[in-house]
Amino acid sequence: MFAVSAVRIDSKDPLSGLELGERDEPAPRAGWTTVTVKAASLNHHDLWTLRGVGISEDKLPMVLGCDGAGIDEDGNEVIIHSVVDPRDGKPSILTEVYDGTFAQRVLVPKANLVPKPAALSWEQAACLPTAWLTAYRMLFRNSGLKPGDTVLIQGAGGGVATAAIVLARAAGFRVWATSRSEEKRARAVELGAHAAFESGARLPERVDAVLETVGAATWSHSVKSLRPEGTIVISGATSGAMPPAELTRIFFLQLRVIGSTMGSLDELRALAKMCEVTDVRPVIDSVLPLAEARTGFERMERGEAFGKIVFTV
Repeated sequence: MFAVSAVRIDSKDPLSGLELGERDEPAPRAGWTTVTVKAASLNHHDLWTLRGVGISEDKLPMVLGCDGAGIDEDGNEVIIHSVVDPRDGKPSILTEVYDGTFAQRVLVPKANLVPKPAALSWEQAACLPTAWLTAYRMLFRNSGLKPGDTVLIQGAGGGVATAAIVLARAAGFRVWATSRSEEKRARAVELGAHAAFESGARLPERVDAVLETVGAATWSHSVKSLRPEGTIVISGATSGAMPPAELTRIFFLQLRVIGSTMGSLDELRALAKMCEVTDVRPVIDSVLPLAEARTGFERMERGEAFGKIVFTV
């Protein structure tokens, strides 16, 4: 079968380890099922895998792709929850221990399948399991926000950030976003942000919560933008993971700092249902055939994407 794989690790030139070509069909496994993939979406996690983060050389070659939607062995249209929870070890996500979704077929635990709402296209459904699920948990489980509260979303344009803008507006929050790019700030407002600011800009007032996926480049601004007893929810650090902690401000203002990773199977079901019963739809930057996956990886590496890059199979 055709697949997109990581075959080498190179922290400086990650795309040198990307290979497109034939791979063996997935071998049957008790309690697992083969899904014929219709669409799969790209995440920064796939680039980090090529850099060697969360994986070692002995696991290669590894089919990439955390997110996917397709048809299971019984003919059901499904979304794949990418968190695999083995009974004999810690949870992992697809592409860390098990092959991912950038292939014509992928083997996953039967328990990891969620029905795909008919209202969602294959491309839209394939966007939900990682970035959109991460944003859902950040907002609705970890932020402590109530309708009418103000949330600052750092780094408009990334998959989690764009998802958070759309979901936060639909939930009745006042939504502010930041970006270095004037074009991305304008797009954020089109998506539903009430206002968008240049990265690091002084805000009109302090906010109730900040959703942080950028890391070192925006951390100080996130801390300084919070009201006393406000909350920063962190799910990523694409610009670096070791900023100055600003501990004095954190303890003096009694700020909460909450880590947030992915989401549960039940949360994925709830997210899919929310999309089904509202006008909320994933923001898609571009759609490419799987055979042109390298183009999508290049676009993500250059930081050009606004929303999700999706591959069709």
